[in-house]
Amino acid sequence: MEIVRNTEKTAPAVPKTWKEKAKLVGPGFVTAATGVGTGDLIAALVAGAAFGTTLGWAILLGSLFKFYFTEGMGRWQLATGKTILEGWHSLGKWATGYFGIYTIIWGFSYGAAAMSTSAIMMVTMFPVLPLWAWAVIHGLAGLALVLFGHYQLFEKVMTLMIGLMFITVVGSAIILLPDIGNILSGFVPRTGGSSLLLVLGLLGGVGGTITMASYGYWIREKNWAGKSWIPMMRMDSAVGYIITAIFTLSLLIIGAEFLYGTGIEINGEEGLVTLSDLYSAEFGSTARWLFLIGAWAAAFSSLLGVWNGVPYLFADFVRMMSKKGADSDRRISKEDPAYRIYLLWLTFPPMLLLFFGRPVLLVILYGALGALFMPFLAISLILLLNSKRVDKGFRNGWITNTVLTACIVVFVVLGAIELIELL
Repeated sequence: MEIVRNTEKTAPAVPKTWKEKAKLVGPGFVTAATGVGTGDLIAALVAGAAFGTTLGWAILLGSLFKFYFTEGMGRWQLATGKTILEGWHSLGKWATGYFGIYTIIWGFSYGAAAMSTSAIMMVTMFPVLPLWAWAVIHGLAGLALVLFGHYQLFEKVMTLMIGLMFITVVGSAIILLPDIGNILSGFVPRTGGSSLLLVLGLLGGVGGTITMASYGYWIREKNWAGKSWIPMMRMDSAVGYIITAIFTLSLLIIGAEFLYGTGIEINGEEGLVTLSDLYSAEFGSTARWLFLIGAWAAAFSSLLGVWNGVPYLFADFVRMMSKKGADSDRRISKEDPAYRIYLLWLTFPPMLLLFFGRPVLLVILYGALGALFMPFLAISLILLLNSKRVDKGFRNGWITNTVLTACIVVFVVLGAIELIELL
């Protein structure tokens, strides 16, 4: 029996044609804008600068991995009427407990990083305020948009960010007049002398981690409920990761065409500023501004997506831990006290880290719990979507199970490397 919970809005008609589906695409844009942060841009630039377009295939495969994660979580929710948190809770309290602890530590550490990264780009374009001031402004802007804006406004802002990124980042790649043959050759799997760590990093780093779990709450805001919405959800999430792949490949091309063989290294967000200066010397100040705007859009859209999406996860966690727990039919919304508490947690306590840096213990806990998250997500999707919790026609097929198993292998290796570096 299909479970479709009561919602506050009138459910829209399920689209039948490709054109009708295209008009409703939205959470996929939000996922793409949230997932592609400056970390993805830097990783792709480093790979391009060091090895040309050789690792283009790793970016495509990484985007495919993340699509299967997102599609799995969306299919679970639409086929069962339950959120991914309810799914994890059904596996045991250990799963919910791990996620709750991770979310609290992750939010404190990520909040400072997101505000700082957005501020670096802004202070480069407008050096009228110090970095910490721009960081605080970005944090407060994200807080205001989420608290006082509805989902439709949020989606429009994120779509605008996607447009900015497309024009600037993809445009920056196009003006370099890349060799199409070299780009296509990069889709043939090979390492080209690159390290296994770099390849695995590209596979694992394309398009976000914990933020993917917010996708189910965004499709709820669109009022997509029930199995009949699964085809729409698949198209929507596919659009998100196609865009993700295009952005990341564009940065790989920029690194390959502009930096490959020069010996210039891109280190951290400041490296993006260095690259913008090189663009200015080569193509003029307009090109520099375009690149910086694109990098800022990538950073700030990630902040906005986390500020909006991850509090849903925390509020759902609190619901799971309450006396009624998973038996409660209450729909999580922005009005939940737990949602607002976590939003404030993302915004204000991390501001202290802007001045004092991250404590060593926090770095170790953040890295250790983060290294476990992607294998945890892959294993949980295999357990949930091959079980009787889901009607037979909506369980995993062999292709999905194969991809998720490959994801486990990749992320276990990445997690082990990260834990070794921490310890």
